[in-house]
Amino acid sequence: MDTALSEEQDGIRRTLRELLHKRCAPDGVRAAVRTAAGYDGALWRQLARQLGLPGLAVERRYGGAGCGPTEAALACEETGRVLLPSPLLATAWLVAPLIAALGTREQRSETLPRMVTGELTGALVLPGAAPMEALGLTGANEGAWAGGGRTGGVQARPAADGSGWRLYGEAAQVLDGHSAGLLLVAARTGGYARGRTALFVLRPDRARGVHRTRLTALDETRPQARVELRDAEADLLGPAGSGADVAAALARVGGNAATALAAEAVGAADRTLELTVEHVRSREQFGRPIGSFQAVKHRLADLYVAVQAARSAAYYAAWAAGLPPAGGDDMTAVAGGLALGQALEALTSVAGEAVQLHGGMGVTWEHDVQLYFKRAASDALLFGPVHRLRARAADSAGLFDVRGAREAVAS
Repeated sequence: MDTALSEEQDGIRRTLRELLHKRCAPDGVRAAVRTAAGYDGALWRQLARQLGLPGLAVERRYGGAGCGPTEAALACEETGRVLLPSPLLATAWLVAPLIAALGTREQRSETLPRMVTGELTGALVLPGAAPMEALGLTGANEGAWAGGGRTGGVQARPAADGSGWRLYGEAAQVLDGHSAGLLLVAARTGGYARGRTALFVLRPDRARGVHRTRLTALDETRPQARVELRDAEADLLGPAGSGADVAAALARVGGNAATALAAEAVGAADRTLELTVEHVRSREQFGRPIGSFQAVKHRLADLYVAVQAARSAAYYAAWAAGLPPAGGDDMTAVAGGLALGQALEALTSVAGEAVQLHGGMGVTWEHDVQLYFKRAASDALLFGPVHRLRARAADSAGLFDVRGAREAVAS
């Protein structure tokens, strides 16, 4: 693994940091999250058309940059530093890869170029309270999360007139679900006995029976929605009768999304640490800056080590995601889950210490630190908990397979 960044990779990070520094100040973030969409539409279009941010990982034939996971991680680290409110995660790291992997040629040609330009945004509708289980990061995504053919989840049935499919059910936590122009819905077909999970493309502006409600979220920079479907018209993603392995596709996308989320958390932790260092240099107590006290220095040193360790894990996960599967084993989900757990733990520690070292003003609405503290708490609830991410990675790697270890020793 070569840890040095190429000139192109360094240019992506530098250019994006400069633009976000000018256009995404904390006051701008606060104003953007209170809009109907939950983000600055003009800034999103600029990021898409000038920098190609949502198309970094999309193939060139669809208008994307065709970059790898490392470039995507670098970009996410910069968006995490400023807590950029945008549909980037849902559109670029969840919906677009699934359409590219499972969609028909017509579906890819119709949607991917529009996502690259920022014209079309997407949201992945996963039933259940834990989207990370569906993505294979906190548990085996064997279908129970999608309703399992029983009550609950989202169910799909063919339309009586043969004009597609009808979906009914609801999903409680859909990232950017209130504003997305395209919904990619995971639903069960075929009932309980012979049911399977499939993905369906739904356009809320064209389909009836779609009700979306924006939820009050702890972290306003990550808006969520409840999506209710009542015989909503949808199209199957991919050719009919293809029998696509949706669980495997979700796990692959989940590993890449975890890597992007880990990079975001690293960027947020790094910026929180910078704000804290700036504060302890200027805040005086007993006639001297509080940063000069040895106890404070030790605490900041521990935080610095935690951020650097999380950054190394995120970069390794991005590097591993760019490798072809060796011997049929895809380590993307394992490396991504471990990196996400490391990054969430680092962000939680840094944000907690930042609040303490800032004193009472660290939790006031007027201070920037509270934004990062809410991001840390919200991400740990949405994409964790950390111990489940690590347990799932350990199970996937066979770390605690006692029976297998004994058989290997005996042979």
